[in-house]
Amino acid sequence: MSWSTSFNPSGGAAIVGLGMTEMTREYTYSANGLAALAIRDAIADAGLTKDDVDGLLVNHGVMGSLRPDLQKSLGIENLRLQTLMNGQGSTAGQMVQYASLAVQSGLANVVVCVFADDPLRGGGAGAAYGGAGRTTTGMASLNGYYGHFGANTGYALAARRHMALYGTTQDQLGAVAVSTRKWAQLNPIAMQRGDMTLEDYHASRWIVEPFHLLDCTLVTNGAVAVVVTSRDRAKDLKQPPAYIVGMGQGHPGNPRRAGAEYEVNTGAVQAGETAYEMAGVGPKDIGVRELYDCYTYTTIVTLEDYGFAPKGEGGPFVEDGKLGPGGSHPTNTGGGELSGYYMWGMTPLSEAVIQTRGQGGDRQVEDNQHVLVSTQGGILDMHASLILSADPTAGTGGHA
Repeated sequence: MSWSTSFNPSGGAAIVGLGMTEMTREYTYSANGLAALAIRDAIADAGLTKDDVDGLLVNHGVMGSLRPDLQKSLGIENLRLQTLMNGQGSTAGQMVQYASLAVQSGLANVVVCVFADDPLRGGGAGAAYGGAGRTTTGMASLNGYYGHFGANTGYALAARRHMALYGTTQDQLGAVAVSTRKWAQLNPIAMQRGDMTLEDYHASRWIVEPFHLLDCTLVTNGAVAVVVTSRDRAKDLKQPPAYIVGMGQGHPGNPRRAGAEYEVNTGAVQAGETAYEMAGVGPKDIGVRELYDCYTYTTIVTLEDYGFAPKGEGGPFVEDGKLGPGGSHPTNTGGGELSGYYMWGMTPLSEAVIQTRGQGGDRQVEDNQHVLVSTQGGILDMHASLILSADPTAGTGGHA
């Protein structure tokens, strides 16, 4: 079905500020404290002041500890737009989309979008997330009694289904992990920068088959904020703008019943088609892919659903190293969530802003004309896509 809208990205919005705290496994500040630091730095990065901000969109993270009244502690007054959002890992993409629409409509002029989380307050990742999904009463308890709880198990089953249908292999999952580690070694703020070979991947301990430890995302304390404003205003600010030229969402509502195959055919299809059409581009025009990679499998199925590989061929597509530095399809250039840092959808978004600006240093990709951002929540349930560009003439609309 053809998609159309009155939204005109050429007269729309841009990301003009980026603020990031230290990414760490140590407890330094509460989620609210981390958010305040990221917002302060994002506003300064844009060359603005807090008095310029009239919109605030807040995503409170896995632990849900970020308060909706964050505005009070920031000293920001007279907001015209404020809300607490939670589309899980897809929220970052959604926030930027709603901020863009608000700026274009005149509902707000300068909108800050922030994510902060502090899961590691003492103890490891198991202590932070270990109770997820362990419902003990009613029908909802059945999954837990059979050992199905938390994100690891749900994604592992999705990966197993892809393997059964298409022959995807453990080595192909490992190729994704190795490629992101190579990028992380070029990123000074990545949390995992040590050497990793395919043999190291196979030697890492099992979490839930087919996932080894190195198939799974990091757990991180930190915060990221971005500032969205109009294209016209962006031209006169401190940083090179990351123009928002395409965006879309796709939420299939996976019923988790027999016959539903949303774990291998995800909402990224719908989200990507909408974003491509709005930007007037297709997969062949994308120079950099910043994908939500909470697990290695997520990268493979997402590449398929955005049209970079035919359905079922994502495994063979990645095994030659084309996603890594020097490859034909640079993907997750900061190390992603697997080796960089886990800030839900703000991980791919923050690296996309850096790449679009041309500020990636040793990891900068030359072709940053169109940078794809994919954010995803639930067990492949919720998807939000963005296409950013460094080119002020990009985003005239049309068909890919």
